[in-house]
Amino acid sequence: MDQKGYRRGSFQSSTSDEDMLEIAGASLDFSMADDDPPLDREMGGFTSYNGGGMNGASKMMDFLEEPLPGVGTYEDFNTIDWVREKSRDRDRHREITSRSKESTWALIHSVSDAFSGWLLMLFIGLLAGSLAGLIDISAHWMTDLKEGVCLAGFWFNHEHCCWKSNTTFTDRDKCPEWMSWSQLIIGHGEGAFAYILNYFMYVIWALLFSLLAVLLVKGFAPYACGSGIPEIKTILSGFIIRGYLGKWTLIIKTITLVLAVSSGLSLGKEGPLVHVACCCGNILCHLFTKYRKNEAKRREVLSAAAAAGVSVAFGAPIGGVLFSLEEVSYYFPLKTLWRSFFAALVAAFTLRSINPFGNSRLVLFYVEFHMPWHLLELVPFILLGIFGGLWGAFFIRSNIAWCRRRKTTKLGKYPVLEVFVVTAITAILAFPNEYTRMSTSELISELFNDCGILDSSKLCEYVNDFNSTKGDDLPDRAAGPGVYTAMWQLALALIMKVFITIFTFGMKVPSGLFIPSMAVGAIAGRLLGVAMEQLAFYHHDWIIFSGWCSQGADCITPGLYAMVGAAACLGGVTRMTVSLVVIMFELTGGLEYIVPLMAAAMTSKWVADAIGREGIYDAHIRLNGYPFLEAKEEFSHKTLAMDVMRPRRNDPPLTVITQDSMTVEDIETIINETTYSGYPVVVSRESQRLVGFVLRRDLIISIENARKKQDGIVSTSIIYFTDHSPPLPPSSPSMLKLRSILDLSPFTVTDQTPMEIVVDIFRKLGLRQCLVTHNGKLLGIITKKDVLKHIAQLANQDPDSILFN
Repeated sequence: MDQKGYRRGSFQSSTSDEDMLEIAGASLDFSMADDDPPLDREMGGFTSYNGGGMNGASKMMDFLEEPLPGVGTYEDFNTIDWVREKSRDRDRHREITSRSKESTWALIHSVSDAFSGWLLMLFIGLLAGSLAGLIDISAHWMTDLKEGVCLAGFWFNHEHCCWKSNTTFTDRDKCPEWMSWSQLIIGHGEGAFAYILNYFMYVIWALLFSLLAVLLVKGFAPYACGSGIPEIKTILSGFIIRGYLGKWTLIIKTITLVLAVSSGLSLGKEGPLVHVACCCGNILCHLFTKYRKNEAKRREVLSAAAAAGVSVAFGAPIGGVLFSLEEVSYYFPLKTLWRSFFAALVAAFTLRSINPFGNSRLVLFYVEFHMPWHLLELVPFILLGIFGGLWGAFFIRSNIAWCRRRKTTKLGKYPVLEVFVVTAITAILAFPNEYTRMSTSELISELFNDCGILDSSKLCEYVNDFNSTKGDDLPDRAAGPGVYTAMWQLALALIMKVFITIFTFGMKVPSGLFIPSMAVGAIAGRLLGVAMEQLAFYHHDWIIFSGWCSQGADCITPGLYAMVGAAACLGGVTRMTVSLVVIMFELTGGLEYIVPLMAAAMTSKWVADAIGREGIYDAHIRLNGYPFLEAKEEFSHKTLAMDVMRPRRNDPPLTVITQDSMTVEDIETIINETTYSGYPVVVSRESQRLVGFVLRRDLIISIENARKKQDGIVSTSIIYFTDHSPPLPPSSPSMLKLRSILDLSPFTVTDQTPMEIVVDIFRKLGLRQCLVTHNGKLLGIITKKDVLKHIAQLANQDPDSILFN
């Protein structure tokens, strides 16, 4: 209960601040380096906040008829009280329902209140889809800008520039309207000097974009860096991080996401799009009172916004809903499921209307396969799953080790220099290899592609025998020199992507992990697919091929192997299963490939879980010390509540407030000398019989208001929390009644309650703290931070790592 910071006169209501960010479920002590540290850290009760006051004609008065601004709200880096928030929403709903029978206007208000949730989902879907389209179009143009410019209009990317050109299909990328930087500067694009000039311009543009991104993040919105999903998970569990979902974060993240993706760094835009969509949801909540003033209701909206973010990132509305349910949401009632589905639908429809890629698809790497797969191919698919699990576990350990080094050494003090160096290395290594020079989305698109007759890619340079061609289906053919060149270039690209992504994820620029992980898996899958294809072509009489792959038949689809590999690696890193498979088949439009995808996703999860239980987002939550109580983990230890509660044996006694015998000065002294978020209220210090729980913040606000608004409140005034005032001499000063801010039903457990049950209570009810009693007498308190520290200690981890850094 050692919270930081109390400052007189600094208590402002934060309910109207759209920059407020919350994270659920915990009362914790966080070490802060702020100049203005949060007030309440660890505890909070749930109360019906209808004002506090003094009553009586001369001695006591009700100075609060309306709720005070700030009473019942939360400070930054604090945990919401789920029980109280849901209770307040039920009270509000009952009041609206009862009033709706009184007049037509009240009935209209009731209907509008019920409809407001759907209207909010519509706005979120429209805004998220529009921003995703803007990001896609801008990133596509700026990525091509590194290689050249369109003479017909500098705002056209390479593909759009050549649409109206009269060039042949095979030369469609070499239209006269598009000029490389060497053609523009020295008049020709051939030769060593032209290559060096193009190389130089590529690196310069990459450095310019990445430096601009990191400077904008550092200067205007530090929360705009990273993917945002670990923080979104923590916020959805009930915690508050003010500014993380605010307007400045939204603006800067949208701009810098385009810059970071365009710079060619090994990162993606899919994770940050979830953050962008949640910012949209948080800001739009302020249009509706029931979401603006209730933190639990706001989190329902943020869950739906996360679904909309994945919907526009992958063009997968159903996958988005499942992603929100499986990966990020802490509390996901059925009503939120329907609204998430609607928000994801609207977002996908909006993005489809914008058509950012000009192919009537929502993503650049949409692909369709038509060839069936054979049962024996499950063996290489499972091998890809094993590779994905090994890569996921390796990546998580390496990236967390690097990020920890960044936090604990001088490296973390130079984010701009770090971005500069990583971008320079990436650009210098990427340019010579055409598969790393192109954007990662284009690379995945090429790897997923099933070679057709008109494909001019090196991956499709097979030795053609057109006599055996039947319709559009090409038989398995011998690989030509272009395929072999592509294979070793892809092998080099795989090595580069594996290692450079470790250092890129976690830098101070927006950085998603979905696309780099899928690229690693897609490269590995394509390599394996081509190897299987050539094996089947040259050895079709082997027993493993003889039953289903005759000579001249189209047996193996290398693009399918790339898709399965992409799913395996993404699953190994994030540990997603159901939502991952649905996202992948929504990407490909092929239901017949669900079994290979499921086999690879489950294998990668099993392999990765055998090496380390945490996915990348959970690992970053733990690294950053966020107060997140994982609902999926089992607590199997036999400890009791008395082993975890505070005060411990050698600690000073628990700080309590008596119900009717302490003065204003006594309570102000307690507030000044302690940093706790709240205080148990007891009948007397001798009896220690529990009456309720009062929040520090509410005490401060109520006392300050009483001093300002009511004459006669002095330091010697008695504060009481009972229904009736205690008997006092006539000459005593006015008394202050604060029963209305007292939580009369705090959660309590006995000292012999197993911690297994206590942890379950904290998880399922989202408690901030729980009081411990013995035979009805107050013994101590357990906060969410105590629970997290206890779990860390039992896992042989440093309990002091549970701090918000």
